[in-house]
Amino acid sequence: MLILTGSATLVLFVLLTVSVTLGEIPLPVPVALRALVGLGDAGDVLVVQQFRAPRSVAAIIAGAGLAVGGGVLQRLFRNPLASPDVMGVTGGASLGAVALLAAGASQLLIPVGALVGGLSAALLLGVFAWKSGLAVTRLVLTGLAVQAGLAAAVNLMIVRFPAELAGSALQWTSGSVYGRTWPEVWGACGAMVVALAAAFLLHRRLAVLDLGDESAGALGLSTTAARLQLLAVAVVLASLASAVAGPVAFVALAVPHLVRFAAGPPTAGTLALTGLTGAVLLLASDLVVQHLLPVEGLPVGAVTATVGAPWLLALMLRQSRPVSRNHV
Repeated sequence: MLILTGSATLVLFVLLTVSVTLGEIPLPVPVALRALVGLGDAGDVLVVQQFRAPRSVAAIIAGAGLAVGGGVLQRLFRNPLASPDVMGVTGGASLGAVALLAAGASQLLIPVGALVGGLSAALLLGVFAWKSGLAVTRLVLTGLAVQAGLAAAVNLMIVRFPAELAGSALQWTSGSVYGRTWPEVWGACGAMVVALAAAFLLHRRLAVLDLGDESAGALGLSTTAARLQLLAVAVVLASLASAVAGPVAFVALAVPHLVRFAAGPPTAGTLALTGLTGAVLLLASDLVVQHLLPVEGLPVGAVTATVGAPWLLALMLRQSRPVSRNHV
């Protein structure tokens, strides 16, 4: 576990270094790192600190939040298809953010709108799921329907936007970290740190829930309260990530599976590794968008969706495959 965590941390540092050196004005690594801490030529400092660094930090915190939120939801519902983007949470967060943007609110309030939208979507999903009997498969299907409806609402709002706001709002429909500023990033980053800390503090309750409701109750855990707390943390993580990067698809779905495959059964260590892997994946995808693809202005969500769509299809086919039984 230490090797995997150390490797992920090293890869993240390398990607961060690359992200502040590459661009229309390429910079040597020593110059870029000096500019990152405010040293060196004023022009280099401006390029690194005001344009490249906020975008990279936004990708890191959004990737970590989505991955940890997805990991918590998958364990909570005991279903590999459970994730914020599949269950409508990121769609609600996008709707809340775009609504504030349409109202001309300050960029500092965008995370608040995303949080309210994500919580509202989770509440709406909970109402529908309660009426349908709380079946996990039905919950996922209901979440997909909620996500589609919220995406349609966002698109309708964008169509009615003034031309000068439509371009800014489009990033919330596909996922992008382009044009992030430090006020946006620091506000979401501070809230994200609190939410991630809460996820780690509640990890033991998640481990107890893995034993089953009867065993958890016998150990003195209120299963209903614990589930609500964990669900709230997962929704907050996904909503804050969406406030920074929009509804980036499939990071929350795929990363927990990759970590389980590489690191084994879930622990507090694997939860940390999940956050690091999500940060690596989203930052790497953003570098691909910026420097490797011939199409300019492509959102990072296009890369994660291209990789994640086959993954979701494979998971759904695996879930729908009947279990074989040995007949005597």
